[in-house]
Amino acid sequence: MKILLTTTSYQDCPGDHHALLESTGAEIIRERGPLPESRMLELAGDIDAFLCGDDEITQAVIDKSLPKLKVIAKYGIGVDKIDVAYATEKNIPVSFCPGVNHTTVAEHVFMLMLSLNKNLIEQTNTITSGGWKRMTGHEIMGKTIGIIGLGRIGKEVAIRANAFGMNCLGYDVYWDESFASEHNVKRASNVDDLLKACDIVSLHTNLTDETNEMINSNSIALMKDSAILINCGRGELINTADVVAALENETIAGYGADVLDEEPPSEDHPLRTAKNCLLTPHVGSRTFESVQRQAGMATQNLVNLLKGEKAVAQVNDVEPPAALI
Repeated sequence: MKILLTTTSYQDCPGDHHALLESTGAEIIRERGPLPESRMLELAGDIDAFLCGDDEITQAVIDKSLPKLKVIAKYGIGVDKIDVAYATEKNIPVSFCPGVNHTTVAEHVFMLMLSLNKNLIEQTNTITSGGWKRMTGHEIMGKTIGIIGLGRIGKEVAIRANAFGMNCLGYDVYWDESFASEHNVKRASNVDDLLKACDIVSLHTNLTDETNEMINSNSIALMKDSAILINCGRGELINTADVVAALENETIAGYGADVLDEEPPSEDHPLRTAKNCLLTPHVGSRTFESVQRQAGMATQNLVNLLKGEKAVAQVNDVEPPAALI
């Protein structure tokens, strides 16, 4: 039996997940993802299970993988790179790892938010290069943060925003009134109203056809010129060219992101050199604590499915295959 392991943080961080994976007795094929469709097609065909990150598992990849592929175990939460509908049609269970990285991603949001408001990177760089550039920043206390997507991560952002003395405005199709009431999150009637009202906007919605490029020239026009946009969701939630233009024209004050529409970005990717833009290389959930939680759940999902048992968490209603281990 062969398992394709592609997620780099899983491979790079120590923990019990390594021994659990080895306990399957499978041959582990290790690659440094996220892998594009072209590379997945090269590897597919002789693999029994994918333990994947943000690799492109398209209909073509699934077709090439059959009949041997029996399990897709996602390391992480977002499954937008996996054709879940087609995997379901082909009776392949797809597991995922909810509830493992909300703490660390929420902390990352505030790192980006505070760094932009306090001009951290530019001032630090001037000192390391021998200068002494002093800039005037902004407090976040008393500012209004708009959280688009009040799932686990969005809720953790709201809890921390309260601790910083911020006003919270939220939008989610599935509104949790109990949480909102307890943590002083006011409900925006729609995304447009939220964008108009907020000093900081943080994106935590899933990537769908409806949310793809939801931040574009039209939505940016609703935002304050002084507003900062934070994206620790998916790079495709924004129209890159429109955000770059807004930064250049100062119709928003800054953009902080842990995700890009192209990862890793090409040398000429416009956000790499955009004004008042702070980027990190998709490491919002990459802490030792979070990696061990994610890797542990992802591996346990995989092991359960390979044993013919239910996964801890699964995104499609597919029965596990006959036991492979």
